[in-house]
Amino acid sequence: MMTVKEVSRRTGVSIRTLQYYDTIGLLTPSKYTESGYRLYDDTALERLQQILLFKELEFSLKEIKEIIDAPNFDRAKALDQQIELLTLKKEHLENLIDFARGIKTIGVKKMDFTVFDTKKIDEYSKRAKEQWGETSEYQEYEEKSKNMTDAQQKDVINSFMLIFAEFGKLKDQDAASNVVQLQVKKLQDFISEHYYKCSKEILSGLGKMYVSGGEFTENIDSYGGEGTAEFTAKAIDIYCQ
Repeated sequence: MMTVKEVSRRTGVSIRTLQYYDTIGLLTPSKYTESGYRLYDDTALERLQQILLFKELEFSLKEIKEIIDAPNFDRAKALDQQIELLTLKKEHLENLIDFARGIKTIGVKKMDFTVFDTKKIDEYSKRAKEQWGETSEYQEYEEKSKNMTDAQQKDVINSFMLIFAEFGKLKDQDAASNVVQLQVKKLQDFISEHYYKCSKEILSGLGKMYVSGGEFTENIDSYGGEGTAEFTAKAIDIYCQ
């Protein structure tokens, strides 16, 4: 566990900003000490990385919160976009450095401002944002969640994770059994009711994401016990077939 001061020192994010993220429910500490001090674990730091990633893609804090709290958040896709954007920015900076060195060495021979053009970066950021924000599922989720308080959103997330706790209790059964398949249907219905219409195609994709490692797999296994994410994914695969 790390204190808010240690997280600030390690990440470069100010203490005031971390406190604000907690206030708006964007980055909640993993726990609090008896004295009320914030403590953060590796899962919280991973979420902070995701937040900073989307800030680089020029998303608002409200948009970031809605995206990374949604059950279809694809961490791998987000990382791919981050790598591409940073590569574009790196090329832009290298061009600026070469341009400045040229001025220093030979002086300005002509007025050339093309090196300052960030249109390529801006267009990529826009496309990335559209991929997350303009899907029908995202828009439906945004519509359903726009009037919810932070407390209500936390209740929904907690209820969502309790479904995986129930999957954990069923791990000793056949994933194709009626009781397990009914639990998959319950998961699908919950997503449709609280987030967006969850087709079998979408549910299948979510199942693969649950066992992709990282925060999703860890959270599911923390609620249902080790192996719950894998069991849930297997049950979803059977259901969708």
